[in-house]
Amino acid sequence: MSWVAVALVGAAVSALVSVFDKTVIHRYARTPLTLPLLIGVMQTFVGLALLAIVRVPPSASLEPVLWALVSGAVFGLSAQFLMRVLYTHEVSRTVPVFQSYPIFTAVYASLFLGERLGAQEWGAIIAVVAGAALLSVRKGAAQHRFSLDKAFALLIVGSAIHGSAHVFGKAAVDELPVLFTHALRSIALGGVFLAFNLRRRPLADVLLFVRKRSPALRFVLVNEVIIASVGLLLMLWALSLGPASQVTALSGARVLFLVAYSTVLALVWRGALGESTTLGAIAVKLGSTALIVGGVAAIALGSG
Repeated sequence: MSWVAVALVGAAVSALVSVFDKTVIHRYARTPLTLPLLIGVMQTFVGLALLAIVRVPPSASLEPVLWALVSGAVFGLSAQFLMRVLYTHEVSRTVPVFQSYPIFTAVYASLFLGERLGAQEWGAIIAVVAGAALLSVRKGAAQHRFSLDKAFALLIVGSAIHGSAHVFGKAAVDELPVLFTHALRSIALGGVFLAFNLRRRPLADVLLFVRKRSPALRFVLVNEVIIASVGLLLMLWALSLGPASQVTALSGARVLFLVAYSTVLALVWRGALGESTTLGAIAVKLGSTALIVGGVAAIALGSG
């Protein structure tokens, strides 16, 4: 199968992960650490179970194993910023800003690897930043002035950190089997989530879910064990087949799927996910998302 098709299917699946995450946050979680704690438990379980099945391949060497672990840890660290903002903000405005991470790969390459960026790449970077900023603009009711949402800075920091996760993942999957790499990444990702979120209040929240047999547990179980695992595996598969920069660019299509999913859900079920469904809000989301996806694609295709 073409790496382009694999990457696009992976983007569509990954967008579903964000919808399920926001459902749990919006309807059930009482603290911003509750969902990350559940994810940490589930991802650690998935990683250990998969590792027990696939075993360590005889050809595995230390360096790619470390890259796989670093990729998962960086992924987990960056996701902390995303989860924190997702607790209080619309998913269709949060994820597209976070999904601008490929621009940081281009900037890193320019600053540290001596790669030159042309007018097309810089124009694309401006488009991505403009789209991300537009999604984070809020209008004050009292002052009738526009201001940049404070969460924008958190998302950009998280995106900057996340920019390296796919690079480390590509270095690992070039030498290791996809399933083994995924197992290592899940263990590292889960460990980071547990380290940051294993606290008294979110733990009490999770125990309450268990006692009441809350639907939140089913949402997280299906999302992390099935949907998220499939999405991560598809992106690793795409990385093993194609160039990292272009695979990463196509992963940006996730935001288009996400805006479509969340908007349809919000229109069918009023109040679902806490999304705004005014024509103006939908138009801003679609226009901003198109800017981000177009800019990310131009950066990656120009460097491919």
